[in-house]
Amino acid sequence: MKLFLLDAYALIYRSYYAMIRNPRITSNGFNTSAVLGFVNTLSDVLRREQPTHLGVCFDPPGPTFRHEMYSEYKAQREAAPEDIHASVPIIKRILEAWHIPAIEAAGFEADDVIGTLARQASEQGVTTYMLTPDKDYAQLVTPTTLLYRPRSGDSGYDTMGIDEVKTKWNVGSPHQIIDLLALMGDASDNIPGCPGVGEKTAVKLISEFGDIDGLLASIDQLKGALRKKVEGAVEQIRFSRDLVTIRTDAPVILDLEQLAVSEPDESELRKIFDELEFRQLANRILKKPEKQLTPINKQPSLFDENPNNWADETENRALESLKSTPHTYYLADNDDDIATMLQKITSSAVLSFDTETTSTRAIEAELVGLSFAITPHEAWYVPVPADHIEAQRIVDMLRPAWENEASLKVGQNMKYDLTVLARYGVTVQGELWDTMVAHYVLAPELRHNMDYMAEQYLKYQTIHIDELIGPRGRLQRSMREVAPADVVDYACEDADITLQLYHYLKAELEKTPVFVKLFRDIEMPLVRVLTAMELHGVRINSASLSEISTALSERAAEEQRRAYELAGHSFNLSSPRQVGDVLFAEMKIVEKPKRTKTGQYVTSEEVLQQLRAHHPIVDAIMKYRALKKLLSTYVDALPTLVDSRTGRIHTSFNQTVTATGRLSSSDPNLQNIPIRTDDGREIRRAFVAEPGQLFFSADYSQIELRVLAHLSQDENMIAAFQSGHDIHAATAASIYKKPIDEVTRDERTKAKRANFGIVYGITVFGLAERLDISRDEAKRLIDGYFESFPRVAIYLEQMRESARRNGYVETLFGRRRYLPDILSRNATVRGFAERNAVNAPIQGTAADIIKLAMSEIHERIEKAGLKARMILQVHDELNFTVPVEEREQLEQIVIETMQSVVSLRVPLIADSGWGDNWLEAH
Repeated sequence: MKLFLLDAYALIYRSYYAMIRNPRITSNGFNTSAVLGFVNTLSDVLRREQPTHLGVCFDPPGPTFRHEMYSEYKAQREAAPEDIHASVPIIKRILEAWHIPAIEAAGFEADDVIGTLARQASEQGVTTYMLTPDKDYAQLVTPTTLLYRPRSGDSGYDTMGIDEVKTKWNVGSPHQIIDLLALMGDASDNIPGCPGVGEKTAVKLISEFGDIDGLLASIDQLKGALRKKVEGAVEQIRFSRDLVTIRTDAPVILDLEQLAVSEPDESELRKIFDELEFRQLANRILKKPEKQLTPINKQPSLFDENPNNWADETENRALESLKSTPHTYYLADNDDDIATMLQKITSSAVLSFDTETTSTRAIEAELVGLSFAITPHEAWYVPVPADHIEAQRIVDMLRPAWENEASLKVGQNMKYDLTVLARYGVTVQGELWDTMVAHYVLAPELRHNMDYMAEQYLKYQTIHIDELIGPRGRLQRSMREVAPADVVDYACEDADITLQLYHYLKAELEKTPVFVKLFRDIEMPLVRVLTAMELHGVRINSASLSEISTALSERAAEEQRRAYELAGHSFNLSSPRQVGDVLFAEMKIVEKPKRTKTGQYVTSEEVLQQLRAHHPIVDAIMKYRALKKLLSTYVDALPTLVDSRTGRIHTSFNQTVTATGRLSSSDPNLQNIPIRTDDGREIRRAFVAEPGQLFFSADYSQIELRVLAHLSQDENMIAAFQSGHDIHAATAASIYKKPIDEVTRDERTKAKRANFGIVYGITVFGLAERLDISRDEAKRLIDGYFESFPRVAIYLEQMRESARRNGYVETLFGRRRYLPDILSRNATVRGFAERNAVNAPIQGTAADIIKLAMSEIHERIEKAGLKARMILQVHDELNFTVPVEEREQLEQIVIETMQSVVSLRVPLIADSGWGDNWLEAH
């Protein structure tokens, strides 16, 4: 037998906070992070360990015996986040459907319930695994009771028996964990312990005297300050021992029959998962419904004969939309049928279309098929042959549909389709309407893929043939190997559902007129701009990168040798565990190193930066890591991403990812190339203009601070910008009350950090950490800042209050950032939302401004017939490759547009530069 007992709340909290920066939110706004994380843990354990018996133990509502013993027990803990309160009943519903008992005992915590059940299991010869991240459980470990502890992140679990507990906590037996905790105390539970005694001293005392009774009987053997600490806390230590001791006599009875693992109620479980929008999780955990896979209105296909051809993710799952909704889908696989279809779709005011291709990367994708829809529940599929000449002929036949300027073109992620069609010489004309972008405007925090929207808003479950067949499917074969008649339903569905989503989302946008304007004037024009940028790409000098690689590799090797010499032996400088062992176990460069929950030494960049002055080996390790990261992420990786046909890198600009409205990029991510170090900046030297052209870079100067000045209407800050002074020096002059020409470099630096910190809702503690100054000085700096710019403080509080009142904040152009946690009783969760309330309107407005500038610049370049091209956007910076003869005209267009695209109370300034490469121009 193998019994698993789960500490419910410990796992729920862990799951919730693990996703706090990127929570899982349903379409109706419910935060499912805690539920998702808990269910993932539960299913993972069932799969990995295959327990024969399992139960989940909860803390009961109301006080426990520890609260009765000590009224201050856990008194300082913040209230649980509301999302956790709302998640617990759902988790209990899931457990009930899974036939897993939820166990609790009035007056006793989950620790005591697990301890009691584990003792009873041991008496019956059953091995128990206690699943919890809580170290307190280590005191319960016996030969038949083991601690099953999640590692940090998603890296599995540690099974800890007696030897592992003794090694990790430096004790002689697990029972001594009680004495250790009693001496150390526990701030999170408000257990006093012995003031001034930490883990290291507690371990030493327990090792010397055996336990607390032995220690208290031998106080006279202690010396100096330690003796005084223990003598003054005798009763406190005994009391703390009672509090930290996990009881094994809670009023619960081990019922192995009830705890036996059995098959879940799959119907009820799927129902709950559907409510929570856990579609992928449901398909992973539950068996797929056994349904026939015959496409409607079509001849039997090869899939009917061999259902195993379907990919595992969607095996044996039918298209609900096709089963339940009358529809007519046509196959147009000859010239006559295409002509008939073309006559209908070119006369329609709205045309939805979709491309079926050979790749997820538009720049390298070849057409396999095309689908069109003009009326809901009716669509056409046109297969495209592999022969390029014939494929081009088919595309040319369909050109009138795309180039009809009178019709509105509808698509899902249209940038992809526009890029694919452009490679066949087609420029889609007329107004564009992208369902993915529309949903991003409506609900920026949610997912925007078609499957998700179809399921949430149209109540359809969708299957796409390109997910089942080809590079992304398990079949590893081309769609062209499947008869067109077999894929027509699945391909037509893309255009059909996109059209239905258009009608639904259009109505939703029109409920909020500012959304219509944001969608029409900012987001949709940008689709064509980003398409053009991705199609053109950016040229790199691979030879330059090769030289950089050689130089950086030699320097990395030198830093590695230096670290080996200082350590006295070789070790893996990229291994956190080995670095921690060298720095802290062997060299002991600090007395109390930080550890993870699993006991591993923390060697993050932040921690190492704080230790840099302690020993030169830290400097060597950090320099080595920085160099290796540059090499692996950029210097050695970028040449492999050059497209063989174009000779350029084609990054993807992501329009619907960040909740603030900013663009991001991927494959590769060119927005994260470091610019604060000489080595990072050197990488920009490899990004070059086209042969015979120049590289031009234009960058908004302090745009977020200018936006803050406008939004806050702070006259002092507005005056500083209008005067043309350096804003950081002007801020320092105001804070330190001195003429601007007397401001020191250090004062300007501090003012600069305060300026940008305020935008991101920085705290006194955060500013003190960032500037390495005392909290008192940080407080004086922030107080001086708000004294200098009083309307800024008022504005920031107005944003927080607006978020509390409305549940969201807005940019100058009406883009919303929804903040469901703004009223949370939990200070950590609420503080995170408040910082977003302050930052989102500023950062989002800056993002909207540069988007407007990009669209207008692109349009002006096209109207002027210039050969110059916009090739990169990085935050507040735009980059171009420009023929020499167009230099003056292009610079005028760009700077004039960037500085006048919107009118603020302060001037928008764009700095610019020219060169042969990005580094020279920036």
